[in-house]
Amino acid sequence: MYGGFETAAAEIGRRLVERGHDVVVYCRRGYGDDTEMTYQGIRKKYLPRLPIRTIETLSHTLVSLLHAFIDPPDVMIVMNPANGPLCVIPRLRGTPFAINVDGLDWKRGKWPWFGQRYIYGAAWFCTKIAPALIADSHKIQEFYKQQWNRDAHYASYGTYLIEPVNPGLIEKDGLRKREYLVVVARLEPENNTDLIVRAFKNVRTDMELVIVGGTHYEGAYTQNLKKLAEEDPRVRLMGGIYEQRRLREYLCNAYAYVHGHEVGGTNPILLKALGSGCCVAYLNVDFNSEVVGDAGSPFPNDAEEAGRVLQDLVSSPEKASTMRERARERVREAYCWDKATDDYETLIEQLNKN
Repeated sequence: MYGGFETAAAEIGRRLVERGHDVVVYCRRGYGDDTEMTYQGIRKKYLPRLPIRTIETLSHTLVSLLHAFIDPPDVMIVMNPANGPLCVIPRLRGTPFAINVDGLDWKRGKWPWFGQRYIYGAAWFCTKIAPALIADSHKIQEFYKQQWNRDAHYASYGTYLIEPVNPGLIEKDGLRKREYLVVVARLEPENNTDLIVRAFKNVRTDMELVIVGGTHYEGAYTQNLKKLAEEDPRVRLMGGIYEQRRLREYLCNAYAYVHGHEVGGTNPILLKALGSGCCVAYLNVDFNSEVVGDAGSPFPNDAEEAGRVLQDLVSSPEKASTMRERARERVREAYCWDKATDDYETLIEQLNKN
């Protein structure tokens, strides 16, 4: 999985443990090895959930919050604004907590209209019920301030500087170093993989476009994307790659990484691409621009114009090389995990004092 919440819980959680905190993470039974009770010092509690797409998250959160009502922690961090209405439970218990509000999740095309309305309403409710909000993007901070006049604590996301270790892992898939562009994304409308495929059709190159990712629930979007990809023999759909060392090689050895996400905050795979030293082309929305800074090339939500940006990159190896250097520098200056842990620890200590 490429989930940001899970990655943040693991990376920040273990660092908090190293700093002397007792960290407990609630996990969904049925995911992973539920006999593993600790992970790098983090204590894991496996609780049930209803395996139904629309209510799986909420059902697990409800059980977790009820458990925490009986055995309350000093401070609780709740991920996902959709869980906001359930946070009346820690509020009634008097447990200090913060909600990580993530991105504008109600704009995701995978949700039906009633799901989008629920998530939007839940995000509003977070601003009323939570003692503190967490935003991993300054643009998300601005949105909550402008929309609902509520401040949010900025807590950055993080990544690592990554080097290639075993290029043979991509060679087994018939790929060659610097001879392909890569996309890593769940195949959902708001990630605009179809836009990238249409743009790539306009690019004069022998390079391939390699798409890594899948979806839990295949629908019309995924089916249409597959048909679109079949029209260009240079486009390869690889499915999900969950082996991290293999994914690392895909990123580190790519000519460029192309990012089409539009509704998130700080996207973890975009950071991973920067940390891998990728030449990055990204959809020009505020969230992506904030993360990339001057370390990448933006493209608009237009296939013809996006194709021109990609053409410029594949035709300019020197420019691509410079962008790879800038990508790593961007991570060094703003997106390391120790800084992210500092941001969370500061808020946790503030909540614990109140």
